[in-house]
Amino acid sequence: MDLLNGIFTQSPEIAIFLSLAGGYWLGKIQFGKFQLGGVAGSLLVAVLISQFGVHVDSGVKALLFALFIYAVGFESGPQFFRSLGKQSLKEILLAAVLALSALLTVIVIAKVFVFDKGLAAGIAAGGLTQSAIIGTASAAIEKLGLSSSEVQQLQSNVAVGYAVTYIFGSFGAILVCVNFLPWFMRRSIRDDALAAEAAMLKGRRIYAVGESSALPDLVGRIFLIKGAAGQTLAQLEAMGQFTVARIKRNDQIIGNSAELVLQVGDKVLVVGRRADVVQCEARIGDELAAESGMEMLVQTRNIEITAAELINKTISEILDKQQNIKHGVYVLALSRQGIEIDHSPDTIILRGDIITLYGLKEDIERVSSFAGTTLLPSDKTDFVYHGCGLALGLLLGLAVVKIGSIPLTLGAGGGALLSGLLFGWYRSRHSTIGNMPSGASTLLRDLGLAGFVVVVGLQSGQQAVTTVLEQGLSIFFAGVLVTIIPLIITLLFGRYVLKYDNVSVFAGALSGSRSANPAFGEVLDKSGNSIPTTSFAITYALANVFLTLLGPLIVAFA
Repeated sequence: MDLLNGIFTQSPEIAIFLSLAGGYWLGKIQFGKFQLGGVAGSLLVAVLISQFGVHVDSGVKALLFALFIYAVGFESGPQFFRSLGKQSLKEILLAAVLALSALLTVIVIAKVFVFDKGLAAGIAAGGLTQSAIIGTASAAIEKLGLSSSEVQQLQSNVAVGYAVTYIFGSFGAILVCVNFLPWFMRRSIRDDALAAEAAMLKGRRIYAVGESSALPDLVGRIFLIKGAAGQTLAQLEAMGQFTVARIKRNDQIIGNSAELVLQVGDKVLVVGRRADVVQCEARIGDELAAESGMEMLVQTRNIEITAAELINKTISEILDKQQNIKHGVYVLALSRQGIEIDHSPDTIILRGDIITLYGLKEDIERVSSFAGTTLLPSDKTDFVYHGCGLALGLLLGLAVVKIGSIPLTLGAGGGALLSGLLFGWYRSRHSTIGNMPSGASTLLRDLGLAGFVVVVGLQSGQQAVTTVLEQGLSIFFAGVLVTIIPLIITLLFGRYVLKYDNVSVFAGALSGSRSANPAFGEVLDKSGNSIPTTSFAITYALANVFLTLLGPLIVAFA
């Protein structure tokens, strides 16, 4: 015991990484169909390790959470701002119902268990994992007209109630949002997230790392000229969506100008749409398995459209007026503000659209020099951009607005989320700046959230266990009720009144309405994509206001 205490005193970061390792190992264990997950597992292991005495600076917790919530906002910025409007009414109502049901639950429990105003506010702060309630409740207690000793006692009870109930406040939200909700709706978070993603992509397939189609749309083949002898290269290419990339005549590579007349025995490398290329054998001549010197490299490149000649014109208009654009290149995708859209002939091109082209290097360079800027793939993170984004978010979190005597603030988390949304949206419109590879974003999300939860467990675990042993289980049990009852009421309201039918979206909204960041992290992990983020971001922002306002209301009515 003394040895471990000494180690953790000298190096508390050891406790953090042990909690992460043990928590993710524990989170992989399945109990029937139930699985804790890495975040909940890390919280439990951190509480256990906290009993050996660990001091972790609160700045570490703030930093880790800011990294997590900024990365979440950055990934979801474009989709979030598109979703604002009448369609956000469901999320607004959901957050309001949770706050109201939480207030009523705390008031009833305080009367049943005969808790004073301080304990009631502390249980609300911990059971709802809304630390801001501590500040608003403590400020309200000072205005009750009590003696200084009574005020001090009530404010001390706020801290006690918070410490005892905060652990289950985090853990219980995970149980409801990640485990109970899918069981209740009889569907999995992952399946519904994939279904929502497929609907958003309108049938387009996104391949995971290491996956590819067995029947690619674009292929290359080598043919021996027979039936096409006597035709010019331009006439041959007019037969379908393919390009002659290389020609070999008499064992020599020759130039492939549009006026070149093909001869019997020429060997041509054809690149293009598979449906057209596979028909070339009947039109051109026999296909060859291989031919020395005919190998060529093709590229897939993203180009941000900036050319004034292309802006606000349909694709068909562009191709009619700019014949040199289409030769040798093939459009794989067109995206706008981070979302892939249809690229039919009637699609209007806007500034900042990103077009994904496939073709030979020289052809792509020809198009990009005219159309816009080539976005080269990079595994480097733009720390200038994201450093400014995080700094701005934390600065926004310092701002305080007072409604009467009640101070309202976004806090570090709310500020980082708002900044991430804004910087993600701006990046979607200016793709040459703000690069963050998906691997870097995943690391920020996973390490930020799990590390934040671990620090919470290490800081609060020892005091929570000690208080429970000294004062009995009544405070802890009351916290369990404050955590579970509002979530269940809100869940039923969302399912039967608001008609949420997608479990992934619903889980994101429900965890956000409780500002339950650990639960949202598990929802995001189960989803495997960013589908639940938009609903979470809306309810989370509202919850930071609604739940913060509960502090003085609890002091007034409990």
